[in-house]
Formats: sequence, C-alpha cells, structure tokens
Amino acid sequence: MPSRSFPPVAVIADAHFHDTGADFGFAGIEVGGQRLTMRSWSDARQSTRVFNESVDALHSALHEVAMRGIRHVVLLGDYTDDGQRTTTHALKNLLQTHSDTYGTAFYALPGNHDIFGPAGRHHSKEFLGEGAKSLIVSSDAAVTGENVVFSRNMYCEGYPAGLNPMARFGYFRRPEYLYWETPFGTDDAAEDRTYTVTSPDGSNTYRLVDASYLVEPEPGLWLLMIDANVFEPLDGSFEHGEEAAFTDSTSGGWNAMLRSKRFIFDWIADVSRRARQQGKTLLAFSHYPALDPFDGATGAERVLFGETNVVRRTPVTAVGDALRAAGVSVHFSGHLHVEGVTQQGQADRSLTNIAVPSLVAFPPAFKVIHASDREIAVETVEMSALPVNERISHGYGQEAAIRGEAPDQAFCAKNYGAFLRHHKRALVRYRYFVKEWPPEIVAAIGDRSVLEVIASIPESDGSDSAGLDDAMGLPILELIADWYCLRQGGALALPHIEPERLILYRFLASRFGQEPEAHDGSLMSFLRIFFGALGLFLDRAEGGSRSLTLPVPSSEDVVPA
Repeated sequence: MPSRSFPPVAVIADAHFHDTGADFGFAGIEVGGQRLTMRSWSDARQSTRVFNESVDALHSALHEVAMRGIRHVVLLGDYTDDGQRTTTHALKNLLQTHSDTYGTAFYALPGNHDIFGPAGRHHSKEFLGEGAKSLIVSSDAAVTGENVVFSRNMYCEGYPAGLNPMARFGYFRRPEYLYWETPFGTDDAAEDRTYTVTSPDGSNTYRLVDASYLVEPEPGLWLLMIDANVFEPLDGSFEHGEEAAFTDSTSGGWNAMLRSKRFIFDWIADVSRRARQQGKTLLAFSHYPALDPFDGATGAERVLFGETNVVRRTPVTAVGDALRAAGVSVHFSGHLHVEGVTQQGQADRSLTNIAVPSLVAFPPAFKVIHASDREIAVETVEMSALPVNERISHGYGQEAAIRGEAPDQAFCAKNYGAFLRHHKRALVRYRYFVKEWPPEIVAAIGDRSVLEVIASIPESDGSDSAGLDDAMGLPILELIADWYCLRQGGALALPHIEPERLILYRFLASRFGQEPEAHDGSLMSFLRIFFGALGLFLDRAEGGSRSLTLPVPSSEDVVPA
C-alpha cells in the first residue's frame, strides 16, 4: 500500500509576543520619531528571553510559514509575553489577520506565561518612558510610587477567561475540523471541561478547567494537544482563587500531571489506542518537556548550582514511563527554550521528546513536521539571520546613556542570532552570576582569562595545550556564555561559536573534565565538573542534527484498552 503524506505542520514554541505598540497608559519612548511601548534592557539582561524583539521574530516566522505554504501551525505555549490582557488581544488580532490572509489554522496550548489558575494574577513590569527613564507598569492598584503607572491591561487572566481571546485557535470546536474532542467528551463548553484538585491537607478544593483537546485537521492526522499547565492548591487560608493559593505551574509541568491530572493519561491511552486501530498518525504536544531535553546533562548543574530553574523543571523518569505506557511515541515540547531530542525505551515502546527552541532566546528557531502514515520527519528552521531592529537598539542606547552605562555589544549586533548570543553574555553577568553561581566562585574567576582560571587546577602547566596559546587568553566570561549557548542550542549553537573556541573547549573538557559525583566544594572541583559538563554539551551538539526522521508505530502495535 502506498504511503499517505500529510501537509506540513509548523511548531512555534515560546514566541512570548510583546506588543511594542500596546497601550498601557503611558506615552512610551520616542525613537526616530516613533513611540514604542518598550521593555527595558536592564530587565531583558536578567531574563532568559528578550521582549521587544518578539514582534519582529513572530512576524518573520509567520512570513516563513506563509512562503512555504504551510496551512497548520501549532503554538506550543507561552505565545504571549506574560498573558497580559492587551497583549493577548493583540496576538489574537495578529493571528486572525494571518489566518484571513493565508488560510492558516492555528492550534494553541497554554504555557505558564499565558494563563494563571482560576482567577489570574497581577503583573508589574519595567518599561522605558519619556527620555528613556524607567517606569513600572502594574495591574495592581496597591503598587504605588513616583514612577508607577496603573493599567488594568497588564492583568493576566485565569481559566477559562484567558482562553476566550484565543478561542478560534483550537481550544474550541471549529466547523472545518474533521474531528475534535476533549478528555471529557465532544462538548467544547468550558464548564464541562473541569476536574477536581485538592491541597495536600484537604483544606482547599477547586474545580479547574483543563484545555486539552484532540483535533483532526487533515484526514488521518491527529494532533493531541495536552494542557500540562497544572495549578496545585496549597495548604492554608487564602482568598478563593488568589495567586498565592496555588503553586506556580512553571516548575510543575508533567511532574505535576502525575500528581494532579492522572485522568489525562487515561485519555491519552484511549486516544493512542483508537489512533492505531483507525490508522491515524498521532502527534502529541504540550508546553512542558516529557523527557529531560538536556538528556541527563543537568546532573552537573544540580551539583554546581543547586536547584536551579532548569533542574526544578526537569521531568522525572516516571513521566516518560507513563506516556510510553499510554502509547505516545512522539511528543513536542517548549518551555525551556532548548533545542534537543531525547529518547526513552526501544522499538514500539519508545518515546521521543522533541524540544522546540524559542523565538526570543538563543538559538531562535521553530520546527516543521513532515508526516506520513509511515514516518515523521522534523525540520528545524533557524531565525538567526534576521536583521536587528535598529529603533529598538537605539532605545537601549538611550537607556544605557541615562543610566551612565557603556552600551552593550548587543546594541551593535550584525543580526538577530548575534544579538541573542550577546544577550546570553549579559545574562551570565546579570542573572546567573547573581542568582545561581556561588559568590566565591564568581569572585575567583569572573574577570579572569581561561589561562588564569585553569592555572588554579593542579597539573595544569599548559604543556599539553600546544597551539592554544591565543585561545587561552579568552575571557572566562566568554567561555561561560558559550557553555550556556551549547547547553541551550545543541547542534544549532555550533555555527555561532568560533572554530578555535570549539577546539579550546574540547581540550578543556578532555583534559580537566570530571563526573559531578566527586564535588568537594572547592574551586578546583567546581571547575573540573564545569568542564565535564562542557564536554557533555559538546557531545550532544556534535551528535545532533537539524533534521530527524522517526517511524510511525504500526497499527499492529495497539495499546491494550
């Protein structure tokens, strides 16, 4: 029987759309005769994503989608900056215009930045106002001060209100869908898509909305869209539905699904069984990774830095076991802004998690799925070559001047990829060094060269580093930034890092790297484990690829009911 191919599906994760033309109740900053509702660079350099660049990045990604004739686009969560009312409505208008123009269908999933709990939450953000002076815009009337602007538009909605602006994009049934259902049946009413969750001590019980759905956009192709955005009630006394009454979904994900939404696994198993029986090609999606996208390399990070955001967000092995038992073979995730492919199990009981990078973090990219009833081919489309928005760069320059700071190298970046690599360097100094790294380690190595740093390691007389003399003069900060770039970007990071640096990094990893189990708290031990992790990142990058092809499980491998 000849193979049946399906139209391609684009997968865009973590677009974090911020509208630079939004109305938050202040005039904004004037750059080149244009007013911009612009977030500050001082905030961006402490964030794992950039803000103002999201408009151009998303427009460019959607333009690429249109030029390729792609009719189906999955939005893999965190499609908004932080779920602000005006931001979500602006995104809805952008997507609707694109849909009306090109006939594109969007299928959205909530991320931890899009919707919060049953009632939503307040936000306070730093912007640049008149003359590039910083000001705070807040939806919370209790936040007051000379440079504070109150705006209800800054508020992030909860379930189900936060779904309504995006209602046309998969969350509710559309007449053009060949098939559509939820874990609760074929009714799409929000009030009929709820589940019960209770705090550990039983004092707080809620009925919460689950936004999962299954859609058949093309004959034989099923998209399983899983809402893994879990809000678990806490013990104690709270106002009903207030933000403090719940764990933030950011670090929950699939680990929290095991605790609070076990019924979803039963639904997934049923969908998987029916897909195989009916000869459907099933693709599963959620915002959160189902397998460790760093493929075990986070062990060193836990030893070096403790319970970092990345460590807390790593799914436990039981998640993959549960999804494999439910019959899932391919799952696409976002959330951690990482490029990576992780596999668990073998043959017909294997699970592959494909981590999709963000559009607003290094390296910027999205995926395109070319599926048939026999195989699933995944292509990576990188966005690094995009031009830098000069107006935004000038705005950052004004901000630096008023703060009395030297302009960051990012402001003169030659393209978007270079800008994001510079952002990673700033992130090391203003976030990772401040929040995660041991202060004594930062004090010891932060402003030194690679040569000066490795001199502190015994038996490192440099006799085996022939030909690396120039590279050894590299500031250690540059190496650390590339460490994070390799961690996040895998194979996509390699073309952005100078060849002589890669040679140096491989030498350091081979000469000094060690397993994380032997950490004794000393600088020497820290450096050895750090270089050992660098070697793992290099291995992962060099073993990676921009494309991937996976077989579709045969209909004979039906998961038991």
